[in-house]
Amino acid sequence: MSYVNPTELARKMIDAGEAKVFMSTRDTVIRAYMAGAILALAAAFAVTVSVQTGQPLVGALLFPVGFCLLYLMGFDLLTGVFTLVPLALLDKRPGVTVRSVLRNWGLVFVGNFAGALTVALMIAVILNYAFTVDPNEVGRQIGSIGTSRTVGYADHGAAGMLTLFIRGVLCNWMVSTGVVAAMMSRSVSGKVIGMWMPILVFFYMGFEHSVVNMFLFPSGLMLGGDFSIGDYLLWNEIPTVIGNLVGGPLFVGLTLYATHARNRTEQDAAPAPAEKAPAPTEEAPAPAEVNA
Repeated sequence: MSYVNPTELARKMIDAGEAKVFMSTRDTVIRAYMAGAILALAAAFAVTVSVQTGQPLVGALLFPVGFCLLYLMGFDLLTGVFTLVPLALLDKRPGVTVRSVLRNWGLVFVGNFAGALTVALMIAVILNYAFTVDPNEVGRQIGSIGTSRTVGYADHGAAGMLTLFIRGVLCNWMVSTGVVAAMMSRSVSGKVIGMWMPILVFFYMGFEHSVVNMFLFPSGLMLGGDFSIGDYLLWNEIPTVIGNLVGGPLFVGLTLYATHARNRTEQDAAPAPAEKAPAPTEEAPAPAEVNA
């Protein structure tokens, strides 16, 4: 069958998290680099489609193509490892420690950022002919996104910061749902359908994804956005990473673990109820012999 039931799904999530913890530094960084680069290309594609059609929904409908590709090729996003890797720690897998979890997160962050930054530079070059002319309409839109989603939050102070954080939480709720939904099926078409729906929701709703923002904001700075690196870090990337870290594990990883993996483990560990032994069958006593 192509459908994976929730109990088996929970075990697959834990196994995936354990495998990522023990992956070599080289493989972790390479896979994260490619994930950041592909997602950045998908974001550039979605913004281009939205600008050229005037329909943001069309861009949101097409953006998940990048997420599906990187997942099917086995590449890793920070948002995904935020959710999967801690499950191996919770399940007390041998050799999985807090330090190894943090190591994985740090390497994936570096790889994602390097990949997204590479594409940001490439996109900036092609949108303004290697910085020799003003950006075209797509470039101006990317710059304005960077401004509105940094300075725009800062203008609202604490309320803006809370809004940014909640958008980060909601984002990884949806993105991690997409990661898990891909594990629900053993067929490529089933995986793609499962991923497409929640990723569409996050992108169209304007939720904050730390890796997408690793592309949008550096490229926005290169394309004339009216904000600084400090604005980007303080009023977007850092709160977004924290929100992503809360949303995925809390609403996806822990809920599935608690209701499927943990309950199943407890059931397996519980002693089987003792079977009631059948009552012995007593034979009628032989008649006593009478001594004459």
